[in-house]
Amino acid sequence: MNIYDNFLSLDIRVGTIIECEINEKAKKPAYKLTIDFGDLGIKKSSAQITDKYKCEELVGMQIIAVTNFPPKQVAGVLSEVLVLGVVEEDGVTLLTPNKRVKNGEKIAWKV
Repeated sequence: MNIYDNFLSLDIRVGTIIECEINEKAKKPAYKLTIDFGDLGIKKSSAQITDKYKCEELVGMQIIAVTNFPPKQVAGVLSEVLVLGVVEEDGVTLLTPNKRVKNGEKIAWKV
């Protein structure tokens, strides 16, 4: 499989954060997120995004995540999705759609 095929194999979707709490077991500050992906279901994730976001502002926010990686145990959380963001010196800025869309919609690309 080449790099392009690897990229195409990613299932990247939009979800809405419905719950957020501090992940007390994380070595580096992180949140436990519960995310609604529509027909794909409710998924959990641990995310190191505490530098730029408070839990109360995350609830209701739509985010972009890779949804087809195998679940991974992260600091006491079975992380089922990988939330995507831009890593900067002052923390992570989440990738979000610029308009509200249906939960579970796939991120599309054209070549």
